[in-house]
Amino acid sequence: MKVIVAGGGGFLGSALCWAWAEEEHDVRVLTRALPPGQAQHESGTGKPGITRVGWNPDGQAGTLPNELQDAAAIVNLAGESIDGGRWSAARKQALRDSRLRATRSLVEALGRTPAPPRTFVSASGAGYYGDRGAETLSENAAPGDDFLAHLCVEWEAEAQRAAGAGARVVCLRTGLVLEKSGGALAAMMRPFRFFAGGRMGSGRQYMPWIHRLDWIEMVRWIVDTPAIAGPVNVTAPHPVTNAEFARALGHAMRRPALLPAPRIALRVALGEMADAVLASQRAIPAVPLAHGYHFRYPEIDIAFRGIFGET
Repeated sequence: MKVIVAGGGGFLGSALCWAWAEEEHDVRVLTRALPPGQAQHESGTGKPGITRVGWNPDGQAGTLPNELQDAAAIVNLAGESIDGGRWSAARKQALRDSRLRATRSLVEALGRTPAPPRTFVSASGAGYYGDRGAETLSENAAPGDDFLAHLCVEWEAEAQRAAGAGARVVCLRTGLVLEKSGGALAAMMRPFRFFAGGRMGSGRQYMPWIHRLDWIEMVRWIVDTPAIAGPVNVTAPHPVTNAEFARALGHAMRRPALLPAPRIALRVALGEMADAVLASQRAIPAVPLAHGYHFRYPEIDIAFRGIFGET
């Protein structure tokens, strides 16, 4: 199978690409590090393995139709990191532009490809729902009304345009992805190492989460499951409150979880981003469960045992 991955060099994309390459699929990773259209096979990934292909995610199709030809699927993970800096007006515009322009380029290219991919999987986030307290949120829940929610709504709308080119469109409303080698968990572990970990804010806010192995397997399962279309909550079936998460992380690291980070301190440190950190989203993966997806790590304690070993 030939699959196109935009944003394939990051914490999630690189692991996903390797999982496909190890099964001898032809993985094409779109990168801005090469001139548009130029290809470079990555040594050590086997054959056909992983090939990096230059592109310019500027909202135009460019040379992409040549690359999309005869591919089975596109997985679009492109976009600047949400936690890469304080949310100034310029930063928020960069977050928006990096997502919408990249998605627009892929959709435009789909419409110009004689034999285009029939599946278009595009990133979104559980931030789509905004701050919803203890409300249980399946994929048919309404969006929220903050910056991240508005961004996800726009991002998904851009991706849905791929349906006009005949593609099956799936939007990944991903929660907090857990793996100690990177992502948010690596940063969350730091205060616990110094016996300074604990809940954030009140600790009552729900955190949608998923182990990285389940994230990888669910994306691969979605590509292979034609019945799946529309939004999908890529989250474990048992969301936990922030206080429960802190206790479980402390237990896994053999550290106490006694020192809270007050809301006002987070607001001073993070600015507007603190509102997203403290937002509550009790998201449930109703679509994957209804279609028979089996989680390796359905509960937070099981996930941390997988990450840190038996405690």
